[in-house]
Amino acid sequence: MAAAEPQARFGQSVKGLLSEKVSACTTDVIALTKQILKGSRSSELLGQAARNMVMQEDSILHSEDSLRKMSIITTHLQYQQEAIQKKVCMIIGRWSSTWKSVK
Repeated sequence: MAAAEPQARFGQSVKGLLSEKVSACTTDVIALTKQILKGSRSSELLGQAARNMVMQEDSILHSEDSLRKMSIITTHLQYQQEAIQKKVCMIIGRWSSTWKSVK
């Protein structure tokens, strides 16, 4: 029976080491799974950020186009304002000369 005792201790030692290795391997698999999920989530976030950036770019281009159109409209309104001022000055000039001749 004395010979069976070292074998039993060796068997328990091997079982203990095997149990530790399985536990460590399980921990590593869990960590790897978490990392893969995190990477997958990062990929989703990057895709979403890219889509948002495209939407922002479209909005910026639309805003730029609107500003260009507003600039053209402003220029046209300035021309109209100048034309109206010239007409008003001509009318006032005619009116004042007519008024002077009536007096």
